[in-house]
Amino acid sequence: MTRSLIRVGLSLAGNAIGLLLAAIILDKMEVDGASFVIAVVIFTVLTAVLEPFVSKVVEERSGLLQSASALIATFLSLVITVLVSDGLNIEGAFTWVIATVLVWLLTMIAGVLLAKLLLKDAPSNN
Repeated sequence: MTRSLIRVGLSLAGNAIGLLLAAIILDKMEVDGASFVIAVVIFTVLTAVLEPFVSKVVEERSGLLQSASALIATFLSLVITVLVSDGLNIEGAFTWVIATVLVWLLTMIAGVLLAKLLLKDAPSNN
């Protein structure tokens, strides 16, 4: 249970870092203060739900697209988060493409680094 809660916290933190860094890098991607927290929660839940779903659909259709399933899930999570939240705004097709790649990459890097830093001493109770 403790480890699961830590993983949820790491996922939230990694997604927040990834979204913030992408917004800093991209001129046409913005985050908005208090609403950003809600956007991070929405994005995290959507990513957790969509990634396994997209992966399964892609696996059934084409093994070639399998490696892109995380990027597809990230893109869909960004689209829905922008639509239902005031905490994130992305403008322009180029920005959407780059934001998808940056958020996916930065979130993955932040998640790995945070996990290495924080999970090494965590109790192994699931």
